[in-house]
Parts: sequence; C-alpha cells; structure tokens
Amino acid sequence: MPQTVLITGASSGFGEACARKFAQHGYSLVLFARRLERLETLKNELQSLTSIYIAQLDITDGLAVDEALRGLPEQFKNIDILVNNAGLALGLEPANKSDLDDWQTMVDTNISGLLRITHRILPTMVERNTGHIINIASTAGSWPYPGGNTYGATKAFVKQFTRGLKADLLGTPIRVTDISPGMAETEFSDVRFKHNTQKANAVYKSTEPLMAKDIADIIYWVTSVPAHVNINSLEVMPVSQAWGSLAVSRTD
Repeated sequence: MPQTVLITGASSGFGEACARKFAQHGYSLVLFARRLERLETLKNELQSLTSIYIAQLDITDGLAVDEALRGLPEQFKNIDILVNNAGLALGLEPANKSDLDDWQTMVDTNISGLLRITHRILPTMVERNTGHIINIASTAGSWPYPGGNTYGATKAFVKQFTRGLKADLLGTPIRVTDISPGMAETEFSDVRFKHNTQKANAVYKSTEPLMAKDIADIIYWVTSVPAHVNINSLEVMPVSQAWGSLAVSRTD
C-alpha cells in the first residue's frame, strides 16, 4: 500500500510542486488549501498517477482543521509524511509602521496553524511507530532583514519547534526536518505585497531565484534517504543570493 502524504497550502508554490513530485512517485495525497478550485484542477491533473483527497481548509480555523482531519476517508487517515507548507509573509514595513493585523495573520498561519495540524497528526504517527514531519521555515528565521520582523520571527519559531520535536521523539523512528528556502519565485511576494504585481516582480528582477520545483525535489529527497537517517535542517539559497554585510548607521 502506498504511503500517504498530507500537504498544507497545496494549491500553489512549494505545496503544489510537492504534490506533483510525490504523485510522480506513487504516493497517495491529501491536499489542503484555501482555494478549492485550484485543488480541483490539480487533482484532475494528477489523479491518473495516484489516489488524491482534497479539501478546502484555512489552517487558522481550529474547528475547520478538526473537521477536515476527522473527515478523511479511511484509506487516507494514516498520514506517513506531513508537509507543513502553508504560510505567508505580509508587508515589508519597519516594525513601527507595520499593520498589527498583518502580524497577527502571520502568527496565526505560520505558527498556530502549523501547531494545530501537527498536534492532531503526531499522536497517530507515534501510535503507528512511523512518520516524517517536514516544516517549511525560511532563511529569514536565521538571518533578519529590514521589514522581515514578524515573518522572520515566525520562521525562527518553526525552526526551533522542529528541533524540539526531534528531541521529544528520540527513541522513535519518526523523522523531523525543517527546510529553510531563501529567495524563491512563487506567489510569496505577490501575497506579501497584497497583489501589487510591480512590487512583487521587482523582487526577482535580474536574478535567477529558486523555483518551487527545486524545493519539492529537496523535500522529496529528505524523505527518501535511508530510514535511520534524519536530515535535521536544510537551508538553501539561489546562487544569486547571499548574506549581506552588517548594516551600520552613520551620523556624518
């Protein structure tokens, strides 16, 4: 029987690319996202390769998460791989000019939503004595930049939470990994700038950024190494990106 992969935020970007990658290798898929029509299109495209279950879900809604997981058909109930991909950045203003609602939305999605899904699925992995949790963090969780205040903080949480899970699961065969991408051309910037296409496109101008498929290939790889191997954390940037020098404010 094929293993089952649950992917949040599966309607675009890394999530959609992961769905394609795992489908190509015959994994059963559970795909959650807010945009049902995109999930339906993806299912129609991939269902000749594998069995797929889709559901519209906003992971910030606790009751909806509980209902979605309780409603999984029997053949999809045992999740072998959880890809906690759903997340977002909103705004790039300095902290003193940021929108508090944007901060809260990032916390609710990147932290609370991830916790909620993990809390529901992890106990069944422990009971079954098998599983792999992959959390999508970001280079912003390690390397701050102006305007990345709350977004970077939420991704730092994801990285540390992943480490904590690994510590708690010592003695079990369950694997835990965080993947921290740098600049990647998905809908990320379009969302961050609230569909200001000009601003979003400027982020990637004259660069060769990571693509969603690059990250999906990496995620698949970390699940395919021998069972006794755990990739704890993997940080990846495009060649066209690096860490900047420390900023200095000068008075003269």
